[in-house]
Amino acid sequence: MKPIGVFDSGVGGLTLVRALKRKLPDESVLFLGDTARLPYGTKSSDTISRYTQRNIDFLESQGVRAVVIACNTASALALPRISHKLPLWGVVEPGAARAAAVAKESVGILATESTVLSGSYERAILRRRPDLEVVSQACPLFVPLVEEGWLDDSVTLDIAERYVAPLIEQNVDTVVLGCTHYPLLEPVLRELFLEEVEFVDSAEVTATEVAKSLPAGESATTETAETLETPSTDRFIVTDASERFERLAHRILEGHWGALELIDL
Repeated sequence: MKPIGVFDSGVGGLTLVRALKRKLPDESVLFLGDTARLPYGTKSSDTISRYTQRNIDFLESQGVRAVVIACNTASALALPRISHKLPLWGVVEPGAARAAAVAKESVGILATESTVLSGSYERAILRRRPDLEVVSQACPLFVPLVEEGWLDDSVTLDIAERYVAPLIEQNVDTVVLGCTHYPLLEPVLRELFLEEVEFVDSAEVTATEVAKSLPAGESATTETAETLETPSTDRFIVTDASERFERLAHRILEGHWGALELIDL
């Protein structure tokens, strides 16, 4: 069976791969991490769209049967502008739909600078629930902290405290983790909210949407697997390999992943 193609600017997209493998354990995945051009979140929309189109073209050339853009920035800025031949999902719409469904009065968006400036989450949420208040906060240091592996560091806690302060002041009851790197920081973020809030993991809800929406007869959708199993047909491709990426990939995928392939796009 042809694999599902997934791409992100870095290691964060593996959180979506992990979710996909749990929901679709019989599926193969071809993951592309554009690590040489990380981060996307501080770049212009034209540059992001150009990178995204190249990534889509590459995945299609590798024989995938569907593509998931695991990058919130690319989903927000490039998805409406790129051409594609195969079924394609981004992460913004599923995340916004989930937030609109569970929020009571207000939603906080934690995302990259480019995603926040695009207003994509706010528009998608208010289109579904115009009664909600939406507070957006750019978190430009989160991606480098995750890529560095500083998930439990006191520096990360200090920076996160500054970023979430506006959300706490506005008493948001739902928080969208608007970057697939951010679920790795969820334990830190939960420490900072005095009141209990609902966290929306854009990677998790997108994986659920993909599992429901793959063409009929092409996927054996199952309930969430108890353990993560990675078939030998899975591939992990990056545009810049590093020991740091491998260390984080091992942590995210619980050791169930293959060797990295390096390409130049």
